[in-house]
Amino acid sequence: ADAGHMLTDTGALMLAFIATRLARRPADRARSYGYARAEILAAFANGIVMIGVVAWIAVEAVGRIMEPAPVMGLPMLAIAAAGLLVNIVAFKLLHGGEDSLNMRGAALHVMGDMLGSVAAIAAALIIMTTGMTIADPILSLLVALLILKSAVGITRESAHILMEGTPEGADGAKIADDLLGNVGGVCNVHHVHAWSLGTGRAVATLHAQLTPGTDADKALGEIKTRLAEKFGIGHATVQIEQEGCPDHTLEGEHRH
Repeated sequence: ADAGHMLTDTGALMLAFIATRLARRPADRARSYGYARAEILAAFANGIVMIGVVAWIAVEAVGRIMEPAPVMGLPMLAIAAAGLLVNIVAFKLLHGGEDSLNMRGAALHVMGDMLGSVAAIAAALIIMTTGMTIADPILSLLVALLILKSAVGITRESAHILMEGTPEGADGAKIADDLLGNVGGVCNVHHVHAWSLGTGRAVATLHAQLTPGTDADKALGEIKTRLAEKFGIGHATVQIEQEGCPDHTLEGEHRH
């Protein structure tokens, strides 16, 4: 079991490292946006694996609660203390990239080990003072529940990006309303699409209709500046319209 857990952690760290290196590759003909999604894929994979690890820990803990096994408190305490020191160092190294969903996914595995070591130390002390061996599986189950929340969060967040979900606070309606209220000469904003390539890399496309006589170049610059400053959208493709949207149907509805 311990060997399997170590293998899982090693695999998670290797996957995160490879994804980080791959994400730095420049865009090419096959992937015009680059390889930023590699980190999101790694985060999703690590989140799914961690949910599986949590399920395994929970099953093992419940089994040991139903059928308690003898535990040697002192050796358990020594091993857990040593493991805690190693995991604290590893967590600090990974936690520096907390803004990266990929690094958060890798750090989650280390955090799981760290919390497991803390639980093992507490359980060892309880066993040494009271003889209650059931403390070990109970605390393991508690740690599993704590980790599950983070694992589900990372999996959900990475899945949202992979499904082309809108960045937080940057849905189409908010963008349209903001541009209409803050960029002079813009009378209509539609066909707004915003998504993320990776952590902190939001992009968008939209159509902006201008009132007659509006300087198109000036309006375009103001729109892109507003998108960057207000919504964190660093890359935007804006179609300027001065005589109505060519994508309108005869009934006045948009085609997409």
